[in-house]
Amino acid sequence: MRLWRPVGPKELALIEKSAWRRFPPRLPEQPIFYPVLNFSYAEQIARDWNSKRADSDFSGYIVEFEVADQIAARYPAETAGSASIHRELWVPAEELEAFNDAIVGDIKVIAVYRDGARIED
Repeated sequence: MRLWRPVGPKELALIEKSAWRRFPPRLPEQPIFYPVLNFSYAEQIARDWNSKRADSDFSGYIVEFEVADQIAARYPAETAGSASIHRELWVPAEELEAFNDAIVGDIKVIAVYRDGARIED
């Protein structure tokens, strides 16, 4: 299953430190890891939220990755809010290591946003 995750610069640095293979452990106040099911939703978060926040250095990134279908199927797809595109998998924080083990290939940065605008390569 192909998934996307909007991240800020701190999380991106931790993903890079893992050689682009793993997501970092959740913080105590983050009980769920939630990759999203479509690029449009990831873009909304990276562009409209992450890239407009000082604590994200006004930067937002979208990473894309594949996870084994049989592992992805273990987690419920939930709709966050009322928009039908706001779909995400809810992976309990204590299961993130097993989820990371099911990532196929590398995690890739596919879009970068600064101050609300997409930065083109």
